[in-house]
Amino acid sequence: MDIKYICTSWGQGHLLIEEFLNKVMDAGFDGVEVNFPFDGKNTTPILDAIRNSGISFVAQQYLPPMVETFEQYRNKMNNYLLQLAALNPVFINAHTGKDFYSIDENSILIGDCLSMIQKTGIKVVHETHRGRFTYHANSLLPYILRFQNLEFNADFSHFCVVSESLLEDQEQILEKIIPRCRYIHARVGFSQAAQVNHPFAPEWMATLERFVGWWQRIIDGAKSRGESTFYICPEFGPAPYMPALPFTQQPVSNQWDINVQMMNYLKKVLH
Repeated sequence: MDIKYICTSWGQGHLLIEEFLNKVMDAGFDGVEVNFPFDGKNTTPILDAIRNSGISFVAQQYLPPMVETFEQYRNKMNNYLLQLAALNPVFINAHTGKDFYSIDENSILIGDCLSMIQKTGIKVVHETHRGRFTYHANSLLPYILRFQNLEFNADFSHFCVVSESLLEDQEQILEKIIPRCRYIHARVGFSQAAQVNHPFAPEWMATLERFVGWWQRIIDGAKSRGESTFYICPEFGPAPYMPALPFTQQPVSNQWDINVQMMNYLKKVLH
């Protein structure tokens, strides 16, 4: 099975799209994950630059929190998904629903996503993330029972901070989630935050090994299903996601360097 490494565009907005793509290819990534503008403005030059580069891309569906009704959010999400599907990405990584919506409300949104997959042929994976219907490992179980085709982007760092643990007591729950994971955001979190200050610092070695163990289990599952390609995105973020020094707000580590180092590390340790 071929593992392809995707570079996040998060934190690289200071670069022109061509500069970013050249940087991505020089570092050895196979593609990019892009949060295309919701209003559709400036989408064409971004898409043209990606296509001209010849690398693949994952589209991210992210809507910032707003004061709105459920129906307003639903309509906006569905319109955005259709807009992204029309760009023909490898798949869409979706920040779906809200943690305070009811199971029935979030189920309506999941059903909308599944309908769009059938209509467009573009797969949607739901990122495990705070604030979404996927905010906690146990919160997913009712949806897994309800939807046979529900698939996830595994960003287990969010489960860790929500549960204030490395999920040592939730292995039985993870065993039900891992077979549904079709994408990985390779970021290391811990009990107090969704991102450690540097995953290769010696004090985080045991935590890193814990996450790599989860990622290997996801890869093993993909291989057993006969998948030919799997995508992984090292997704350490910039400040303030990256811890920063007080007063100066200087990031304590370099986001780009960590993501490149994580890609190269996983190329060696994942099999």
